[in-house]
Amino acid sequence: MLTIKSIPAFNDNYIWLVQGPDNRCVVVDPGDATPVLDCLNTSNLTLEAILITHHHHDHVGGISELKRAFPACKIVGPGSEAIPGLTQSVEDGDQVDIFDERFMVLGLPGHTSGHIAYVGDGKLFCGDTLFSAGCGRLFEGTAAQMYSSLQKLTALPDETEVFCAHEYTSSNLAFALVAEQDNPHLQRYREEVSQRRARGISTIPTTLGLEKRVNPFLRCDQPSIKKAVSDKAVNDSDLETFAALRRWKDNF
Repeated sequence: MLTIKSIPAFNDNYIWLVQGPDNRCVVVDPGDATPVLDCLNTSNLTLEAILITHHHHDHVGGISELKRAFPACKIVGPGSEAIPGLTQSVEDGDQVDIFDERFMVLGLPGHTSGHIAYVGDGKLFCGDTLFSAGCGRLFEGTAAQMYSSLQKLTALPDETEVFCAHEYTSSNLAFALVAEQDNPHLQRYREEVSQRRARGISTIPTTLGLEKRVNPFLRCDQPSIKKAVSDKAVNDSDLETFAALRRWKDNF
């Protein structure tokens, strides 16, 4: 079982640190090197590898400086995107060993065209594809791609822990509660999140089981969500329901 620690960065990013044996570690999506180096120095850790989910600057901006500090560290990421210093190109179906655990690479186009995730040891590092109570914007991919990517994630076990890259839960819940105001799971989750944030506590990781109950983007087969977008969708298919929901959220 791997130990995971969050390293806050910028206003709402999470850089994930995965600690293994012998003071070795891996970090996921280091947009800023400074908080990572501070954490590594404080804990006397050696950076063995960097895992990247996609090319956006707030996920890759710290790579070069971290590589200078730890020249032997591997840079793993999607080969179809421009990742600085990439040493291991991966794509959907590949495997990556993180210490004693094997992680599968999942191709998740939508937010970007080459976005990937890493899943193993009951943990999912999904970058900007899935957030708690929300999902990523469609910067490069299509609604069909993102919908398919989210469906791929919902096929994972409910107990899978979701380590997304941003603390967006409160703002996502504001939209989710408009889209599905009578969902009792959402109402309870809002109270929990409000209490956690008031105490400065992270809402991440979440679990896939929870997200299936509260995340409108994972509930596009539900009559309540279809009704909410009925005046915005061109038909009542699950895909069009998702596309209409995403368009609505973009302008919320």
